[in-house]
Amino acid sequence: MANLVLYELEGCPYCAKVTNKLAELGLEYESVMVPRSHSDRTEVEEVSGQTGVPVLVDEDNGIEGMPESDDIVEYLEETYGDAAA
Repeated sequence: MANLVLYELEGCPYCAKVTNKLAELGLEYESVMVPRSHSDRTEVEEVSGQTGVPVLVDEDNGIEGMPESDDIVEYLEETYGDAAA
């Protein structure tokens, strides 16, 4: 099983786009909810170099902190979707 970690924020539409893709692909992942305040998001900043979410970590494939929901969705589809089969 994939070793995925998603840094996300409750109610974030960009995060929902990623979680919907994860569910569609049947992927299990660890969810890390980040604080609402950008200044308190030190953990996600250490991982990705920025404070925005969502951020995906996929240790199995060397992804240490991918930002941007569209990029994450595309990555998940290419790596774990039908295109990967």
